[in-house]
Amino acid sequence: MKKPVKLLIVAALAVAVITAVALKHNQQNTSPLANASAIVAAPSAVADSAAAAPATPATGPTVAAKLPKLLDLGADKCIPCKMMAPILEELKREYAGRLEVEFIDVWKNPDAGQRYGIQMIPTQIFYDAEGRERARHVGFIGKDDILAKFRELGVELTPK
Repeated sequence: MKKPVKLLIVAALAVAVITAVALKHNQQNTSPLANASAIVAAPSAVADSAAAAPATPATGPTVAAKLPKLLDLGADKCIPCKMMAPILEELKREYAGRLEVEFIDVWKNPDAGQRYGIQMIPTQIFYDAEGRERARHVGFIGKDDILAKFRELGVELTPK
């Protein structure tokens, strides 16, 4: 493997660990080093059931048109989050009026990270049309996998 690729991988892992430690520190208001070993996880770990996911806000998302929703919580400077940005934009464009897509930067809005129980970024939360959380995914996820997850949840999305 070439040296630039190795450096990129090490940098991405360092960003992920630092993000996790910072989020955990903000959540518990304790020393980030005391809890670092408990929050380091693989970037592509999946928590597919709502039962396995942390508590969600009591009110849920605001869904005016009763649409299914994909909520992506991440940060503008996080590498996997940056990779997600064009996918989210494409979903917004292709499924306008059929799917609500929202991004929240938890570094700019740390309260959102706490409110949604975020441990690692990016985290995607899948909601049904009634605003109930149906699944979570942690780490980068491609467009096809997002659409497959909605199909698995019984939501058939057809592009414009």
